[in-house]
Amino acid sequence: MREPWVVGVSGASGTPYAAAVVRGLLDAGEPVDLIVSRAARLTVLDETGRPFRDAHWAEDLAVWLGRDTATADLRHWPAGDLAAGPSSGSYPVRGMVVVPASTAACAGIAIGLSKDLLQRAAEVNLKERRRVVVVPRETPVTRSHLEHLIALHDAGAVVLPASPGFYGAGAAASGAQLVDFVAGKVLDALDVPHTLFKRWAGKLNADRT
Repeated sequence: MREPWVVGVSGASGTPYAAAVVRGLLDAGEPVDLIVSRAARLTVLDETGRPFRDAHWAEDLAVWLGRDTATADLRHWPAGDLAAGPSSGSYPVRGMVVVPASTAACAGIAIGLSKDLLQRAAEVNLKERRRVVVVPRETPVTRSHLEHLIALHDAGAVVLPASPGFYGAGAAASGAQLVDFVAGKVLDALDVPHTLFKRWAGKLNADRT
C-alpha cells in the first residue's frame, strides 16, 4: 500500500526549504503528496520567477525542484480540493510536513479552521496521531504566534523553526547549505535518511561527515 508523506507549502517566504525537503524525500525513495496553498503560489512566483499551476503542476514542479520528476512517486492535490485523499483520516499516509509554515497556516491548523486542504490535511494527521512537522519561518513573533505554536506542540506536532546551524561551514556557508541544513533537520524528524548536512562529531573545527 502506498503511504506517502504529505508536504504542504504555505504562503510564508521560504519556498527553497520546501523544494529541498521534497528533493530529500524523493532521494530517499519516499512517495510524496504535494499541496501548495494559493498564497504559496504567489511566493513561489516571487522567489523563483516561475508559476505553479494546477493544470501544469508536474512541469512547474520539475522546474522548481531543478530535476526531472517523470519517474518520481509524486501526487499533487489542489489546495481547494477539500474532497482530496489527504482530507480524510482513512487515506493512508505516513505523516505530514508544512514547510514553510506561515503564521496564518499555523493558526488555522492549531484551531482546526480547515480553510483549505493544507490545513485540513494537517489537522487530520494530528487527530490520527501521525507524525506532523511544522516549519515556521517568521521573525519576530507575537504572543499569538507563540500560543499557536504551543497548541501545535501540545497536539503532537514537531515545531521546527527554519533556523539553520552554521557548524560545518561556519560563516562561509552558502545559502544552499543553510537551506539544506533545515531540510535535513526536517528529514531527521521524519526518520528519513539523508546526507544534506555534515553532522556534529564532538570536535571543534573538525571535518564532519
